[in-house]
Amino acid sequence: MEEFGRRIYAEAVRRGLREANEVIVIGDGAPWIWNVAAKHFWGATQIVDLYHALEHLAEAGKAAFGALNPKSLQWLYAHREDMKNGDIKAVVRSLKRLRPSGFEEMEVVRKAIEYFKRNRERMRYQEFRNRGLFIGSGVIEAGCKTVIGRRVKQSGMRWTLNGANSIIALRCCQMNGRWESYWEARAAR
Repeated sequence: MEEFGRRIYAEAVRRGLREANEVIVIGDGAPWIWNVAAKHFWGATQIVDLYHALEHLAEAGKAAFGALNPKSLQWLYAHREDMKNGDIKAVVRSLKRLRPSGFEEMEVVRKAIEYFKRNRERMRYQEFRNRGLFIGSGVIEAGCKTVIGRRVKQSGMRWTLNGANSIIALRCCQMNGRWESYWEARAAR
């Protein structure tokens, strides 16, 4: 992760990070993302992607009621507005009231409670929306799919790690408008 952090920071600087009025980091809630953000983007507003948070809520409902039980979906719909409004305390209270029947199901709910507690400050969705901020990573993920996935996941393609990294680097240079400077730098060697 250390190399990733350095590379993403360097790219952010190249794209104007130092002139930004506000820096936002959107992630799925994985601790490594927040560790990178804390180290390389100190002071950034951190936001957990709403869709990922809703997935955690849905999994807890399925664990408590059963994946195919309509009560699972009813429970999710009853509490997703709390989530969208950033009322994570209400979400955690709801999760604590669940009574799953088995140990594995109890563990899913326990982990969901910890996830929401740990990321509570990153889930102030109503506040973020009021400030005009994105609360989802869908645009980012679609960009990755367009830039990288479309090139390396074509029919019949097989890649080594080095080969995939090389073609991804070239694709990013092409999409970023740095194609000529990339080749000029290599020709000078």
